[in-house]
This record gives sequence, C-alpha cells and structure tokens, in this order.
Amino acid sequence: MGGSHSREGLELYDADSDPEEDESDQEEEESPTPTAGGGTGRSPAKALTPGASASVGEVGAMLQSLNLKPSNSPSSVAPAKNPKVKHTVKLYLHTGGSSSAAKWNLFEKHVPFAFVKTTSTSNPSAFDGNSDDEEDVKDELDGFSPSWFLHIGSTIRAWVGPEMRMKAFPDERRVDFVADGVWAIKFSDPKEFGRFQNEYQRCLFENTYGFEDNEDNQLKVFGKDFMAWAKPDTADDSIWEDAVDTFDKPPVLVSPAKEGQSSIDEFEEAVHEGGIQSLALGALDNSFLVGDAGIQVVRNFHHGVHGKGVTVRISGNGNRYSTPKKALLMRGETNMMLMSPSNLEKPQASGVHQLDIETGKVVTEWKFEKDGADITMTDITNDSKGAQLDPSESTFLGLDYNRLCRWDMRDRRGIVQNIANSMESPVLHWTQGHQFSRGTNFQCFATTGDGSIVVGSLDGKIRLYSKSSMRMAKTAFPGLGSPITHVDVTYDGKWILGTTDTYLILVCTVFKDKDGKEKTGFSGRMGNRIAAPRLLKLIPLDSHLAGKNKFQKGQFSWVTENGKQERHLVATVGKFSVIWNFLQVKNSNHECYRHQEGLKSCYCYRIVPKDESIVDSRFMHEKFAGSGSPEAPLVVATPMKVSSFSISSRH
Repeated sequence: MGGSHSREGLELYDADSDPEEDESDQEEEESPTPTAGGGTGRSPAKALTPGASASVGEVGAMLQSLNLKPSNSPSSVAPAKNPKVKHTVKLYLHTGGSSSAAKWNLFEKHVPFAFVKTTSTSNPSAFDGNSDDEEDVKDELDGFSPSWFLHIGSTIRAWVGPEMRMKAFPDERRVDFVADGVWAIKFSDPKEFGRFQNEYQRCLFENTYGFEDNEDNQLKVFGKDFMAWAKPDTADDSIWEDAVDTFDKPPVLVSPAKEGQSSIDEFEEAVHEGGIQSLALGALDNSFLVGDAGIQVVRNFHHGVHGKGVTVRISGNGNRYSTPKKALLMRGETNMMLMSPSNLEKPQASGVHQLDIETGKVVTEWKFEKDGADITMTDITNDSKGAQLDPSESTFLGLDYNRLCRWDMRDRRGIVQNIANSMESPVLHWTQGHQFSRGTNFQCFATTGDGSIVVGSLDGKIRLYSKSSMRMAKTAFPGLGSPITHVDVTYDGKWILGTTDTYLILVCTVFKDKDGKEKTGFSGRMGNRIAAPRLLKLIPLDSHLAGKNKFQKGQFSWVTENGKQERHLVATVGKFSVIWNFLQVKNSNHECYRHQEGLKSCYCYRIVPKDESIVDSRFMHEKFAGSGSPEAPLVVATPMKVSSFSISSRH
C-alpha cells in the first residue's frame, strides 16, 4: 500500500448559502449536507437530528461506529433547542473516514456554545454571556488549573489545546476540530465567528502558559525580540521573502485534491528477518536497516534502496547484541556508532559501541566520562551535516538533558584507542562542551554544514550554537508550549524544522545586521528583526485518521553541498508519511495562508499511507536524484518492510 493520498476533497463546503434559513423541523431534516467531494447529499444520521426519533439501539450503534461515548442522558445525543440562547451554531459530524462514502452529516442545527473555565472554587464562566450550570469537566491536566474547555451543547466537552487540531475557514464562517470524532461548526454571523476565534486564541494561550493572554504576559513568554511570534500579523514577513531560495521553476500551487495527477512510484520489499527499528541512510553505496536481528545492508540506487540479502551479525567482547536506539554512520560510512540505553525505562546511555561494518565486529566499546566521573548521553550526531563522508572523522557530538559536548575517539596522546589494547572500555575524550547548572531539558539536536548546532528542548525552546562555542546560545527562539521532540536544520543553516506531538514548526534564522549584511542566528544575535514561524499541520480529518499517534522525526530532504536547496519536508505520524513542498511552505502568498489569523499554518501536503506503523521516513542523499525528478527518493520503513518512492516534482 502506498502512493499519493488526497485529503482536500473530504473537507466541508456548506451547501446552505442563505444564513437566514427556514426554521421548520421538516426542512431541517431534508436539508442537504456536504459530501466528501464538496457536493450535497442526504444525511445518513437523520435519526440524530432534533425532532427525529431513534431507538436506543440505533443511536448506540451509530455512536459505536463513530467511536463516541454515549452519555446516560438522551439529551447528549439530541439536545433540545433553547429559544433563550442567542449564540448558536450548526454542528456537523464527519463519517466514513477516507472512504468513498465519507461525508459531513448535520448533527444539530441550533446548538449553543461556550468557552467554560473549570475551577474548584467558582462557577464556570462563559464568554457568550449565558449561564452554564452543567458540571465542570474533571480531567487530569498536569500543572494547568483552572483550564478552559469548549462546550458545544451537551455533546462536545473538549479541552482547548493543540490536540483539538482546530482549523478555521473564514470564507465559510466555519471551524473544524477533533473531539472523539471529527466535527465542524458553522456560524451564521461573521462577527460571531470572529469573536469565537479571538476567544479560542485567548483560552489557548492561558491553557498553554498558565496565565491570561495580555501584552504583559506575552512579553514574559516571548521577550521583546520575539513579539512577532505573539503578534504575527504585525511581523515583518520580508525576512521570509529575502530568504526564499528559487528552484528551477516554482511549483504550481494546486489543492491536494489534484495530487493524483502527480506520480509517486513505489518499490517495496520485506526484510529478511527480525524487525526494523531505525534507518541509517548512507550517501555512498549502502544504507542500513537497524533491527532486532542485526543490521541489514541495502543497496542505494536512483530509484531507492534494494536489499542485498546481507545481515551484519554484531559480535565483539562477548556482549549480547541489543537493538540500539541510535545508529550513526562515521568515517566514510565504514564505521557505525551504536548507542543503546542502559535502562529500557530511561533513554540515557553510558557509552557507545563502534562497529566496523565490513567485518561486522564491535571494535571498540566507549564510555562517556567527564572529570573522572561516568556520565550519560541521550543522543549523538555527526559534527556536521556531511561529516559521515569524511574517512578521517574522529569526533562526534553528544547531548544529555543538561549537557552539550563534543567527543573525541583519539587518545590525549594522539593515538586512536582500540579495544584490543585495553582490558577495560576506553574513555572518550570530552574535547569541547558545557554542562549547564540549570534545567535546560535538552531533547534533540542537529548540525549544519559548517558544524553549527541547533538544540530543541522540553519547554519548546530552540537554541542556536556556533561551532566555536557551546556555552552560550547565539539565539534562543521561544517555545510555543509544546516540547520539541526532534529537530533538523538545512545545510546552510537558514531554516530549522522542529517536531512537536501535534505540529511541525518551521523557523527562519536569516536576519540583516546593522550594515545590511545577511547572517543567520548561528553567527550573531538576531535582534528584533525576527519573523514569525510557520506551522505545518494535518487537517482535523487526517489527524483523527492517524489516531492518537504523534508526529515523529520531521526532516528536510538531504543536501550536503553549498548552493543546493532542500525541496521537501517529511514527517511520520502513525501509518502516514506526510510530505510538504518546502518552497510552497515558505511562500507568503501561498493559498493556505489566505485570510489566516495568528501564526500561518500550512495544510497542503501529500500522504503516503502504509499498512503498519512507520518507523522512519527519510529522503535519500541528493546524489540519488534521478533525471525524471530533481528530488531523491523517499525511503519509508515499517517494522517488516522498506519502501522507496520516487516523487514527481511537477507540483
């Protein structure tokens, strides 16, 4: 299973053109509802509309098919209309998933809504001015009390946060979101729609940061240099335009509904044995599938990777093989550093194993040590984006929650250490770095072509360090409330892609100094000429189809040469590989951003679906781009299969 997967056609386009509708129940039942393709059709959920009757069994079956939890009260299914309530919306429910039968069904025509603040000492307050005597929703929300919830009738009780995947359509006065299903609400009054949007943003800020949304608190969160992140509408977007790199021909901006016109050619094969845990893509002849039974070697071609039928059985020093958390190619891709956690419940490792790929033997077992004391690392990476191709490479970078350092495999006396010369594990030399006294909560890191370092943190901050100093960040971008779980950076250091559980964040590091010279945030303080970031999100329907899975390992296409441009972004969520066009995301005039308020979010992407959860999705090195496409193939690994996709660049 694989290929381009369209979603845009599943979005709601309301067939009702006149907001002042006839109020009769008969017309409400007969009202056409939008289908997956944007047309109209009869709602299969007529039994759930006000005024219609349905047996308990029918209602239960419908809710069970939608994975909804019916309440003990029948009013939770078909709430009665309250003539005293002024602020109401039409509520739609999406059914059918991504099948041909997918459509939006009118769930209720006049339903009240309110943002409700749950507290332990006072009654909930709603922004619409109507009293709400329903019970507060009790939920386990770490560190956030009181909290804002969105109440829609007696059907929806959703905590206001990124998990709702809220997406607004100003032209249609409509908002889509996820809450144990995919829902849409439509407003008859544009002012009410705008009011809803403002209140949602206010509640989101308070739930995210723990205090009210006002200028003083925005200043506390973002700092004076980053107020563009709080007020993107007033930000200077010219920095994005200045940093846009042109391809040979700009893409045609089409909706994903027409993505079927482009080609994604797939080659897929099963692994020989065991299961795949991670990918180690090579830029030379081979790539590697790291799994439970060892490391399987695959051959690199312009159309993707093929298995060679060779599995490296790891041996050395009598230790049993355990599947490593991280596999890092080094020394012209002849060696691989393998890092496994010391404790399965904790991600830290006390050392690394150095594997000679040709012999399949662990030649050295290194220990992490500083000032005579054993320490741990949570991640390792190459000194620079192309360092794995250097046959003389002897250093690599390490990261722990409060440590950032460079390790050297050479002895202080200038001799490369080898396990054959020592009865004990040799110690890596801490050649550069810093151990921070306060909780920086580092989570992930990556390097540019010149060795500059970007680090993502639990608090959502993204810090930029120059190659020469790991003690103080040149630039520290504020967090948006979600932890950064993975980070990547372009070869030239102009763009950073951070991964959170529910969205990707694209940051531009380019600025101009006082002399008008263009620089990046790795080389100097950016001042206040900092553009607001762009967010990459899934539409609510795709988020729901992806289940409770989180975004993983957002990455750029792989470039290791100055002057070459990354063309795509890819991330994994459950059984989906999601691909964005990089130039399209950067383009401020892109249709996705039309009429958006707040941080710009891009929803134009292609999905490559698989039958099982995806381990990793990565583009091959730029040298494997074929003549038919300037983009190298995408490699997608699931536990038991590896697939390669040649993606057409015609969009």
